[in-house]
Amino acid sequence: MQISLTVNGERHRVDVEPRRTLADALREDLGLTGTHLGCEHGVCGACTIVVDGRPVRACLMFAVQADGASIATVEGLAADDGTLHPLQEAFSRCHGLQCGACTPGMLMTAQHLLDTEPAPSRDRIRAEMAGNICRCTGYVGIVDAVESAAARQRELAAEA
Repeated sequence: MQISLTVNGERHRVDVEPRRTLADALREDLGLTGTHLGCEHGVCGACTIVVDGRPVRACLMFAVQADGASIATVEGLAADDGTLHPLQEAFSRCHGLQCGACTPGMLMTAQHLLDTEPAPSRDRIRAEMAGNICRCTGYVGIVDAVESAAARQRELAAEA
């Protein structure tokens, strides 16, 4: 079955089998390997992407369900010239990443939060990030990073 997707602003047509997951289509058909597969049961959050403005576990969604959708993946955060997004910079600076297995899902979940709530409290950040499992950081660096990125994004918005 042929589907059409807009991924990180770029339109794609992909032939997929009806039972192929969106995660597999992104990784294998489009070469966007930033969407990590952890548990493949929707529990860990490593495969979180944003589909039509909502965070989604790509391992639980069939690619055919995304036909016509607009999708944001971690590859779409950095600028075309390689400049890191303020959220990526904050994760690095605040030690919000270690092994990297959960990082793409954490970044996409955090960016969705900041897109919908530019000044979340630490409690709100913790609540939003609770669906993404990290076994390395203890979450303190992640919460610090999201809080720092929120402040930076508000600064950049004020400058614009």
